[in-house]
Amino acid sequence: MMSTHYSPQARDPIELTVPQHLAGLRLDQALARLFPEHSRSRIAAWVRAEHVHVGEALGKPKQRVWGGERIRLDAVPAVQAQAHAPEPFALNIVYEDDALLVIDKPAGLVVHPGSGNWHGTMLNALLHHEPRLAAVPRAGIVHRLDKDTSGLLVVAKTLAAQTSLVRQLQQRSVGRIYCALVRGDLGHAGVIDAPIGRHRVQRTRMAVVAGGRSALTHYRPLERFGTVTRIECRLDTGRTHQIRVHLASLGHPVLGDPTYGGRGARSPAPPAGLARQALHAMRLTLDHPATGKPMHWDSPLPADMAAVLAALRAGKQA
Repeated sequence: MMSTHYSPQARDPIELTVPQHLAGLRLDQALARLFPEHSRSRIAAWVRAEHVHVGEALGKPKQRVWGGERIRLDAVPAVQAQAHAPEPFALNIVYEDDALLVIDKPAGLVVHPGSGNWHGTMLNALLHHEPRLAAVPRAGIVHRLDKDTSGLLVVAKTLAAQTSLVRQLQQRSVGRIYCALVRGDLGHAGVIDAPIGRHRVQRTRMAVVAGGRSALTHYRPLERFGTVTRIECRLDTGRTHQIRVHLASLGHPVLGDPTYGGRGARSPAPPAGLARQALHAMRLTLDHPATGKPMHWDSPLPADMAAVLAALRAGKQA
């Protein structure tokens, strides 16, 4: 029994039987065939959120189906169902052609919908700007910045461009250089080679952990002010919160970082006017997916970080 169309706003659950020609597939793969109007990543998220039953049991994305199983797909909460809806708000697009977009993201903008941020994301704006991105997984987003990190991001406009950019990221040939203001006097350049994974107790945080995913961050000081240092960071990998976690592990957390900047009465307050971590993706380099031509873009320091830096240069305390 094949599905015709599943409306995620539907109030009644959808029930179907897995056809024999899908035998041997993972559950998320089979559901992607049955509901081709939805991406596999979205379907896998519904499975993880316990909206899918196989028989009487909750489904798991990686479990195999063998044909004949009865599947029930419950109505997805409307807020999640609309997470990939186009929304008309402006993006700061610094470059665009037929293959890619480069966006200068402001602090405060979430890149991709998720828990607590189902609307008003960069993905929603991208789908309004270019509706054809609905046919590209994750609307062409191939890497992310944290909500309160500003700076440059590349977006693929076609499947071919996405494949090329993902391959370049895997080969570590995409150049991503960040400016950070960090606590303390960091007087030497270096490389932090330390694996990153979920914090063993606080699961919303990342940490340097044995058995985590490999992570490599290059850093060098550019200006030293005694209590604060302006540094440049270059990523070889792109783990969640990588720069913030690595610099905190070094004893020089990013200025204004509410998660990794320290806690308690001894933690210094962020400078006036800085309401987020002082981290900015200032330079992006890559080979154009269609032409192979080396390309680069630069983003000026945003006003809040520039103001803190100006105060430091004037001899004021951060």
